[in-house]
Amino acid sequence: MKKFFGILRYIKGYWNYGILNIVCNIFSVIFGLFSLTLVAPFLTFLFQSDTSRIDEIINKGKPLVKISADSVINQFNYYLAVFIKEDGKLKALIFLCVMFIIMIFFKNLFRYLAMYFVAPIRNGVVRDMRNKMMDRIMNLHLGYFSEERKGDIMSRMTTDVMEIEWSVMQSLEMIFREPLTIILYLTFLINLSPSLTLYAFALLPIAALIIVLIGKSLKRTSHKSKTVLGTLFSIMEESLGGLKVIKAFTSESFVGKKFQAVNHQFFKLSNRVYRKNDLASPLSEVMVTGIMMMILYLGGKMVIEQPDKLDGSLFITYLAIFSQLVPPVKQLTTSYVNVQRGLASAERIDKILEAEIQIKEPLAPVKLSGFNSEIEYKDLSFAYTKGDEGYVLKKINLKIAKGKTIALVGQSGSGKTTMADMVPRFYDATDGAVLIDGIDIRNVLTSDLRSLLGIVSQEPILFNDTIFNNIAFGNEHVSKEKVMEAAKIANAHEFIEQLVEGYHSNIGDRGSKLSGGQRQRISIARAVLKNPPILILDEATSALDTESERLVQDALTKLMQNRTTLVIAHRLSTIVHADEIVVLNQGEIIERGTHKALLEKNGAYKRLFDMQSFA
Repeated sequence: MKKFFGILRYIKGYWNYGILNIVCNIFSVIFGLFSLTLVAPFLTFLFQSDTSRIDEIINKGKPLVKISADSVINQFNYYLAVFIKEDGKLKALIFLCVMFIIMIFFKNLFRYLAMYFVAPIRNGVVRDMRNKMMDRIMNLHLGYFSEERKGDIMSRMTTDVMEIEWSVMQSLEMIFREPLTIILYLTFLINLSPSLTLYAFALLPIAALIIVLIGKSLKRTSHKSKTVLGTLFSIMEESLGGLKVIKAFTSESFVGKKFQAVNHQFFKLSNRVYRKNDLASPLSEVMVTGIMMMILYLGGKMVIEQPDKLDGSLFITYLAIFSQLVPPVKQLTTSYVNVQRGLASAERIDKILEAEIQIKEPLAPVKLSGFNSEIEYKDLSFAYTKGDEGYVLKKINLKIAKGKTIALVGQSGSGKTTMADMVPRFYDATDGAVLIDGIDIRNVLTSDLRSLLGIVSQEPILFNDTIFNNIAFGNEHVSKEKVMEAAKIANAHEFIEQLVEGYHSNIGDRGSKLSGGQRQRISIARAVLKNPPILILDEATSALDTESERLVQDALTKLMQNRTTLVIAHRLSTIVHADEIVVLNQGEIIERGTHKALLEKNGAYKRLFDMQSFA
């Protein structure tokens, strides 16, 4: 139940609605209880020909008011007997019918109000949970998403959160209302006949144990089904993202069979979940009805053999109230079983919420208002996993002076991109540090650090939005003139103006409506608009055709002017004018110098350059 109380913590912000819900539920239960006590035992007054019972009640006089079931019933008996005596049975029947309607009206009015006040709690908790998950995802390090499937993360944020809404939050009111109903009914029953109620209590633990066992089994099965559903989402996400490759390799059938196999596995698990879930309600009704039949036998025997211990009319009242225990017990057991499904989803959600935030903000941050002198990699080593001896970067020492352009080259897997990712703190150094103006970047707020940086990657990250909003991304109050100026510098203005809706054209998922060169120029325009003092270009032209590369390279040249730039490129022809070229191999710097000096050295850089020239 620890997970359940963890979910309930979200209710703190809605305590006012919770109090109103509880108050309305109390009144709903009370009116429901009195409507039963009003009708069930008193019809005997109307349908018996002998009026001696009525006379006997009146002659005893008005009963004393006490807080007990007997007192309540005696009060009703007395006033009803007086009413029959003075106005006749027909008017008394009308009175009972009207009172019953009034009681039912108020019962359902307060029931509706209870549901009205619980709606903001249900929806608010789910909203807050989604917001918290999104906040955590935004703050997790990039390595986390290399280890987790995107589709599974999406499944946790959507279907698992929805499961909590439908199972836990939908059952929330029942979990609080039904026990209250049961307690009030049982209190009434204990007052009427403690011995009969004791018999019922003796069998309840057995019924509860059966329901608990079903709930635990359901939770395990539900957890498996949600895991498989996450895999299903991952296959869907990968298939949509790789549709061109799937079609090119005529692998539609292969991917379809893979999807169908996992989908069938989910189908079987879902059947098991629903069957176990649907077992709770009928099973609880059978058990409660069995207990009720036992009460009917024992109580009836007592009325027949020992009428002085239990009056017949009181026993009818007892049975009428006891019969009303069946619906709340059914609802409570169903809610308990439903909650188990939700708790299985809560465990999956908590894997995100409890994931370690590795890029932590400093407790006493140093203010970094600008970039003045240099970036320094100081004895920097890095491994993706703590304790991993396979370092991706090893003892890197490098200084990048302000205004200089440094190029990182090397074979695939040499550590170029990882080294660049250290500057914006996408990862933290395992050993050593990255310094800006002599300040360890771990002592600076990430917002201050990243405000100094502009990043243009090999694969432009664009959003399903307008061109204007993609260029102005992160800058809500920028003018159209500044966006257009940035687009002109990035050689993007001309093709944007040719579009029907210009800067307000939607570019589709990841910019799918644009060509590769156009997407890259939009990405460059975004960096131009930010106007950062430090620029990171991660293989920004390696995937383009010759004409697109010319336009993009020209845009990059404009962007790099008067900026400190860290360039990663496979095409060595694009970085021949760099102030310094750093050659990496297996995470170590093996050569460094200008293009001319490295060619004269006739080492690793010369071999890479010759291979590309030959190609």
